Amino acid sequence: MKETITFLHSSDLQIGMTRWFLSPEAQARFDDDRIRSIEKMGEVATTRGCAFIVLAGDIFEHNSLQQRTTARALEALRSLQVPVYLLPGNHDPLTADSIFYRMTDLDGITVMADSTVHEVEPGVEIVGAPLLNKTAPTDLVRRALEPLGPTDAIRIAVGHGQAESRTGDSRADLIDLGFVESCLDNGTIDYLALGDTHSAQPVGSSGRVWFSGAPETTDFHDLDPARVGGEVNSGKVLVVEVSKGAAHVEEVQVGSWTFHALTQELTTDEDILGFLDALRAYPDKSRTVIKYGLRGTVNLEQNRRLETGLAELEDVFASLKPRDRTTDLALEPGAEELADLDVTGYAAEALSELADAVGNGPGSQVDRDALNLLFRLSREV
Repeated sequence: MKETITFLHSSDLQIGMTRWFLSPEAQARFDDDRIRSIEKMGEVATTRGCAFIVLAGDIFEHNSLQQRTTARALEALRSLQVPVYLLPGNHDPLTADSIFYRMTDLDGITVMADSTVHEVEPGVEIVGAPLLNKTAPTDLVRRALEPLGPTDAIRIAVGHGQAESRTGDSRADLIDLGFVESCLDNGTIDYLALGDTHSAQPVGSSGRVWFSGAPETTDFHDLDPARVGGEVNSGKVLVVEVSKGAAHVEEVQVGSWTFHALTQELTTDEDILGFLDALRAYPDKSRTVIKYGLRGTVNLEQNRRLETGLAELEDVFASLKPRDRTTDLALEPGAEELADLDVTGYAAEALSELADAVGNGPGSQVDRDALNLLFRLSREV
């Protein structure tokens, strides 16, 4: 019997995904890199000696992609130098219009359309729990494994969905982790490859149930210490070495996109300089998406420096946008700033009224913008 097998585990490519905050030009890069992640998997699989690749669901964003996107993705899959096993997920279920039906004649590609046990090679088996609709009526992993018994072969199960409730609610489709671990203990399976969560992470305590995470980032990693979370460990694939009753998992970086959510307190000139320098330090801005929340109090000159710096960077990043719900930046003109402005008559009256009106209530952003504009125009004159 086979003593050990090495394979690559990934999921949630979601090819065809669009992000509202990306410009058409940045979206095109995003689309291209999601397809190129397939090529990167092939490179990792070849260099690490992987016998096959498992994609545990949500390979496609949905089943109605543009023809060009579908054709490029299928070509990338067809070009892989190792066999690949695909599982339909909730984004790309095996419904009548499924893209997977276009792969039936592609050499080296196996769509796990049911829970048939596939022999990958002598002594190595794989069994899937595909979604036939966008939502599952029951625990599909359990339904796939219950008919099976212990085996001397190395057997890998593949599923798509959550194994631990995030809300505490009982859900019909929740994967029964206790049952899975009993199957691991008695030798029915030796590893469960999961998709659905976009951050690479183990589930439970066995070390043999893993979410691979998405090979390219899809959502924000929140760096605010008060709310750290989100997609914290994406951009990885897993190289898994499995033997009977044991598995070793290695995370390998393949992603090139960064999505960060930042929160910054601004009060001094140094705070503003530090924030702008932190943005300038990102290495691949064309593949970096930042949403930022700013708090504190700044004067007119500080606000001008901030806005000038952000304007210079906006077109360099894939996306650089304020985060409205975490922004609470007050504009407080200094008395000397207002006194130094060479304005008289109606302009002076307007400036005084705007300075008094700026706050955090309704319409405050309009007042801020008007005061900033008047300030800049006065400085230019």
